[in-house]
Amino acid sequence: MRNLRVTLAQVNQVWEDKAANLHHFEQLLEPVSETDLIVLPELFHTAFSMNGEALAEPMDDSQALRWLRRMAREKNAAFYTSFIARDEGKLHNRGVFVEPSGTIHVYDKRKTFGLAGENAVYTAGTTEQIVDYLGWKINLQVCYDLRFPENIRNGLSEDGSARYDVLMYVANWPERRASHWKALLKARAIENQCFVVGVNRVGTDALELSYSGDSVIHSALGEEIVQLGANEEIHTTELSLLDLQQVREKLPFLSDSNYRLFNR
Repeated sequence: MRNLRVTLAQVNQVWEDKAANLHHFEQLLEPVSETDLIVLPELFHTAFSMNGEALAEPMDDSQALRWLRRMAREKNAAFYTSFIARDEGKLHNRGVFVEPSGTIHVYDKRKTFGLAGENAVYTAGTTEQIVDYLGWKINLQVCYDLRFPENIRNGLSEDGSARYDVLMYVANWPERRASHWKALLKARAIENQCFVVGVNRVGTDALELSYSGDSVIHSALGEEIVQLGANEEIHTTELSLLDLQQVREKLPFLSDSNYRLFNR
């Protein structure tokens, strides 16, 4: 049993400029070492653009995945983020969890943001993705998914262990709804008795939307372990699986979950 070292990369993304974003990430991450997982904001090298046809990359020839694989190998750490992927003729806001070995786990954002027209550009995913990494079970999520708790209800597996230990959200969540971001992340931690990691961007995009960051890690009790402000920041902290297990033993709420009933 080991702790999970998680690095939050809260950055100001450059609108639709892949080269500039990749260079900026490399500069900011250059001093990062001794970490297990680096988390970048949603649509990391384009920002939250609906110009999907022009910006999409095929899964079998993706600049995003080449860069993420190289960085994961160099840092000896996994990366989680999302990018605009073209797959079988459809576009997706695709979450990718890239291990140092080069193994890739894919999660397509299930709740596309109708208010921004995301549902007209990107095809929504239909399945969850829980990654088993270094003994931790990590549930991958993207931004707007946060508003729909029915999709990520935690519970007990057949062996009696929790379905997952960490909920991980990457986002471009505007400042005007920052209070919702903060409240919902805390709620997801408490109701699913897990760590919640939320990484958001900062700055202002080409649509003049401002982003206040507010990247955070909550404990299974809803306590703030990390809370970033509104500036660019790279922050690493450790999550304790033992602490999580002790909370679940003292407060065995997951055993009362109806997850099995709803998912037979």
